[in-house]
Amino acid sequence: MEQTVVDLQEQRISVLDDLLEQVNVTSLLDSWGPEKVIQVYDPKIKMEGILVIDNTARGPGKGGFRISSGVTPTEVFKLARTMTWKCALADLPFGGAKGAINADAYSIDKIRFVKTFARAVSTFSPDQWVAAPDMNVGEKEIEAFVEEIGSMKAATGKPERLGGIPHELGTTGFGVGVSIESTLEVLSKTVTIQETLENLKVVIQGFGNVGSELTKYLANRGARIVGISDYWGAAYNPKGIDASKALKHAYACDEAHSIKGCKGATAIARDDVTYLNCDILVPAAISNVITGQNASKIKAKLVFEAANNPTTIIAEQTLFKRGVLVIPDCIVNAGGVIGSYVEYIGGSPDEAFAMIEAKISQNTRKVLKSAINSDTITLPRAMAMKIAQKRVSQAMHRRAGQEL
Repeated sequence: MEQTVVDLQEQRISVLDDLLEQVNVTSLLDSWGPEKVIQVYDPKIKMEGILVIDNTARGPGKGGFRISSGVTPTEVFKLARTMTWKCALADLPFGGAKGAINADAYSIDKIRFVKTFARAVSTFSPDQWVAAPDMNVGEKEIEAFVEEIGSMKAATGKPERLGGIPHELGTTGFGVGVSIESTLEVLSKTVTIQETLENLKVVIQGFGNVGSELTKYLANRGARIVGISDYWGAAYNPKGIDASKALKHAYACDEAHSIKGCKGATAIARDDVTYLNCDILVPAAISNVITGQNASKIKAKLVFEAANNPTTIIAEQTLFKRGVLVIPDCIVNAGGVIGSYVEYIGGSPDEAFAMIEAKISQNTRKVLKSAINSDTITLPRAMAMKIAQKRVSQAMHRRAGQEL
């Protein structure tokens, strides 16, 4: 019996060592942050959690937490850094942060894991981190999180009965649609692309909250959605997938309900959807979907990053050289965090959608007009970063002055 206890303790130490070896924390440091990298572990249920608070110069770090198998501190840091720029670009009084639970969302008691994670990071929320939904985390998990923390300010995306503006209302997907339309309006004056969505061929990679809400938005404006994928597979129809039939497969939790079974469409391999011939490709699921290895296969004219960090730096540069513009996540998918801010200050869903439309339209136009001049086009991400970094830098200098 004593030997068994010793063995278990050694196993737990080994797990923690493995976690710590996944990242050299000092390699993440730069002049912007991160301010904190926290790893937590509960040996009873084997809950491994990560929280990265990147920069709080403009306000508490804002960013959701996800449940994903194999997630690492480095990945969470990159997501937190994206939130720093996203909040600054949207001119919100938030910094950037991100959390994660390293687990298979389909094989755990999610609520139990979320509550355990919440207890472990409660020191930092809500003063330094305001959480939100993310991959495999919805309003039920957020409700459990805020109740465990003991503060309704600990997260946004709460159920409406708790004063929330749930992401299930489609704030992020709506914002993606606004960004697409604003981009077309600007680019149509400079390059050969039509001004409206009517009959444009669109591919959506990922069919959860963002992908399904974007499908509704695009269908209502006459776009032709030729490909949609989820975790288990993809559907393809060059003449356009019937949105009403596709939406029956949204949020699929098993292969039997996958989009690949959509009536009126042909089932294809999940990853092949990314390489379909289309005008617009929308990666709306996970990070690092478009890389240096597959960027040459992309046939889209425009890529809109509805997911966080779906395109690597090398891939973006490769696409740019081919004349394919990537409209970055810090603009495109900011609808969620803008809606979160409205919830944070006690606003209504109608006010959230109005602010999302105004801010994303304005930011998309501002970045693209800055990126385009009479002779050349600069990477949109570079221009977005220039604006965001200036705002964060000013906030950091103000804070430093106050601390003197």
